[in-house]
Amino acid sequence: MKTNVTGAVQGAGDAAKSLSAAIGQNEQVENLVGECAKELTSINVVMNEEFAVQAPPQAVANALEKSAAVEEKVQEVAEKLSVVNEALHEEVAERHQLEHQLAAVTVQEESARHASFHDALTGLPNRKLAMDRLEHGLAQARRHQRALAVMFMDLNEFKPINDTHGHEAGDRVLQTIAARLLENTRDDDTVSRLGGDEFLYLMMETQSDQDVGQIAQKIVDAISRPCEVVGTAGRITLNLQVSIGIARFPQDGESADILVASADKAMYGAKRDKAGFAFA
Repeated sequence: MKTNVTGAVQGAGDAAKSLSAAIGQNEQVENLVGECAKELTSINVVMNEEFAVQAPPQAVANALEKSAAVEEKVQEVAEKLSVVNEALHEEVAERHQLEHQLAAVTVQEESARHASFHDALTGLPNRKLAMDRLEHGLAQARRHQRALAVMFMDLNEFKPINDTHGHEAGDRVLQTIAARLLENTRDDDTVSRLGGDEFLYLMMETQSDQDVGQIAQKIVDAISRPCEVVGTAGRITLNLQVSIGIARFPQDGESADILVASADKAMYGAKRDKAGFAFA
């Protein structure tokens, strides 16, 4: 659908440009024909005045008659060209309007598509897109015999923030967490919001558990930085903590659902032990 609409927009724009070029050429022809009509009229007026008193020879009379007929036809052509050019101008205006309408449809379509795959609050990929990318990542990992990791993240004591300082403060916290996660995401990886205060981080390719652990610790440190938000009682500073469960492919599961479930279970272990992160 997106490709069809985009192609239609491009087609409408190209057609409008072609018509505009044709109008320019037609208007040049119209001007030339109009000038010829004026010159013929001027010549015929002079010739008729010349023979107003004395009748011209028959050959000259015939020539004057034919010249007058040509003048009439040239004027008729000029008028028809003017009508055609006016119609072409209307057609171009209609095509420009169509182009704008199609462009608006494209924007609406892209907006709807983005909304269906992204979290409205944080702008991060949502669960649907996260699972789609995880499935794709698993297919690539199997094909190239690579390892990948999934981190299931949950904020500690997030509910009291909403209860004490209001949901607006809670929303600002989630947006801050999303920004910090993005700052610590590698180019090929994906960080998403699953819902509530739960996030998922997909590491597309890993070399060792040590590398994964270093990134997890980096995320823990980033999130634990003081977070300033405006609550119901004014500006407040919160000290946030996150618990991360890590599942690796292939040792902790070979399907997307099993990996996420394993990471989720490991996250509860990290939360229980106040360890920051834990492997499945």
